[in-house]
Amino acid sequence: MGKHIIEEASRCLQCKRPLCTKGCPISTPVNKMVKALLDGDMQRAGELLFMNNPLSVVCSLICPHENFCEGHCILGRKSSPVQVSDIENYVSRYYLDQYQPSQPQNKNNGKRIAIIGSGPAGISVAFILASQGFAVTIFESEEKIGGVLQYGIPDFRLPKDILEKIKKRLLKLGVKIRPNTLIGPVISIDDLFRDEYQAVFIGTGVWNPRPLRLKGETLGHVHYAINYLKNPDVYTLGKKVAVIGAGNVAMDVARTALRKGAEEVTILYRRGEEDISATKYEYEYAKLDGVKFKFYTSPLEIEDTRVLCAKTQKVEDEQGKTRLETIAGVEEYFEANSVFVAVSQTPRGNLSGLQVGKTGLVITDEEGRTTREGVFASGDVVTGARTVVEAVNCSKRSAQSILEYIESNAS
Repeated sequence: MGKHIIEEASRCLQCKRPLCTKGCPISTPVNKMVKALLDGDMQRAGELLFMNNPLSVVCSLICPHENFCEGHCILGRKSSPVQVSDIENYVSRYYLDQYQPSQPQNKNNGKRIAIIGSGPAGISVAFILASQGFAVTIFESEEKIGGVLQYGIPDFRLPKDILEKIKKRLLKLGVKIRPNTLIGPVISIDDLFRDEYQAVFIGTGVWNPRPLRLKGETLGHVHYAINYLKNPDVYTLGKKVAVIGAGNVAMDVARTALRKGAEEVTILYRRGEEDISATKYEYEYAKLDGVKFKFYTSPLEIEDTRVLCAKTQKVEDEQGKTRLETIAGVEEYFEANSVFVAVSQTPRGNLSGLQVGKTGLVITDEEGRTTREGVFASGDVVTGARTVVEAVNCSKRSAQSILEYIESNAS
């Protein structure tokens, strides 16, 4: 075991009321896991993580820990917090390599559950229900499982061999996977119920890029960030790249573009540094990689070799409220060979028979029940783009709702 991991684990104070657990959206039992690790029971430590969060190994790499467990660690008040992410990654990787599941034989065998989408939400529900004995089938529109983990997060942040290991464990649990199958155009939810699926879970994420509706947005050198991340190698970007937006996706695109040969990548953002929606770590890593930033810069029009931008500023009104306004008459051109639009995403909207909101997000109650009986949903398709750990937490509630629904129908 690495010395660093032992030292970090030994720093844990074993708080009776661990703030790290309270600060985690999925209530990861950090102190119990650390104790098991230091007691020499790696299997128990890994089990505590996995049973609480089937995607613990993923979250250990891409969670904004500074906002959750590490950000709430009591040691962080006077020094540095325990590096929970490093410990979690070490233990989770070990456990996933050792984990050899098998489907239990019980009354749930043969009862079909359909899962639409194999992102964080779908994978979580699949693990939970398959381990209860259900016959789970995942319908994935792409060729590989993972959703945003596979096609929306670069390899340098999340090695894809982890997803292959997760897939193998799902298959061992008896989960069937139908790749390249988009539910909606050919197979409908009605078809799934016709074929005696007892419940349907939707975890399709948000894959439609939100357009800016600017003049020039259809030009050949303009691309949507979420599409680029699916396969960056098919794009020819040129030397200078502009990225419009300042969320985590924008950071991922900017860092990827530099790794794929762009000489200069600049993020254009209409607000200030203090307002960016990307996590602190992603912003800092982007700067380390050489990404440049132009704040208070709002694109107005995209041309063949440049972007016309207005300058913005914050203004405080008489009530002390701050608003953003465009500075009249102050415009500038930003030279760019390629332009990326990275200002959020919405659901595809290929499923019918469900009530959705104005932005296309599926409407559910707090337990993941949609407006159609027997159909459940959680993750980004319900909440909009959030963190993986939040998607897993919501999906655990949805899985429990599915169990209760099937149980009530059986009685």
